[in-house]
Amino acid sequence: MGIGNSVKNIYEVNTVETISGEVTNIDKVFSDKNMSYGVQMNLYSSNGQILVNLGPSWFVENQNINIASGDYVNVTGSRININGDQVIIAKEVMKEDKVLMLRDDNGYPFWAVWPNR
Repeated sequence: MGIGNSVKNIYEVNTVETISGEVTNIDKVFSDKNMSYGVQMNLYSSNGQILVNLGPSWFVENQNINIASGDYVNVTGSRININGDQVIIAKEVMKEDKVLMLRDDNGYPFWAVWPNR
């Protein structure tokens, strides 16, 4: 399931939680509107598999942290329902001693104020 731009402005502060698990894969999600793509990952936690939306590739891939399949991470974000599926809109992802910061406490994306390319 690709979630792309359908979650661009969806973040519910009342559903924020932290989950831990193993990254089973990282996917690129392409939008019909432009050539840029988003990044999402599948996370296997004690409650099963869940899709985690990270953000646009140009932002995620230019941070000082590399997340790959097989990594064990902690994800903090908003759990929402999209088309009947549970999805986490990530606020931050922690891997070992590094943190990928994606959104502020209100869910506002950091890439909205970061120069695009």
